[in-house]
Amino acid sequence: MTTIGFLHTGDIHVSTFRRLREELAPGWQDLHIVDEGLLAEARREGITPSLAARIDARLHELADRGADIVVCTCSSLGEHAEGRTADIGVPVLRADRPMAEAAVAAGRRIAVVATVDSTLGPTGNLLRDAAARSARAIEIVEVRCPEAFALFEAGELDAYAKSVAHAARAAAPGVDVIVLAQPSAAPAASLLVDLPIPVLSSPRAAVSRAIAEAGPVR
Repeated sequence: MTTIGFLHTGDIHVSTFRRLREELAPGWQDLHIVDEGLLAEARREGITPSLAARIDARLHELADRGADIVVCTCSSLGEHAEGRTADIGVPVLRADRPMAEAAVAAGRRIAVVATVDSTLGPTGNLLRDAAARSARAIEIVEVRCPEAFALFEAGELDAYAKSVAHAARAAAPGVDVIVLAQPSAAPAASLLVDLPIPVLSSPRAAVSRAIAEAGPVR
């Protein structure tokens, strides 16, 4: 039985990604590791050698526990995690790559809505990489909403989604597509369905990509 492993930096993501795995690959299994300290350190210092080693240890743990493929759901850590496939021994995916590819295909001016600044660098690099691979020119518009993350940390998830949606809506008139940089922001997309441009989030596309790369659902 195929198993997808997930590395998270928040407990909230376990139910989201488990629900998607159950829907899209009902005969498979999922494993989850949550380490909030990884994001906390990334926010303070970036990806230091010490943090990189801790991320690698968590990825190895998932592989050792039987994961056939691993998804790093944290956008701040994904750039490092994605490059660890050879060392970990199973494919390692960053959850936001499929979203980035869709964003580049959707338009030139891309708004990146982020609630923590540690996401902006990795997400920007990812979008530029996706653009280069598809020979497209893009312009990234950074939309910071740190006040939203305080709501997330307080467990006020409805208010969090509304705060993210408010920031995204304010940026919408000047862009072709909106990217919700963190998977935790995905619920904000449902508050923006009236916008005339795509609003993209990562969880569903990430699980679909993991299934496609791991093999057909049986």
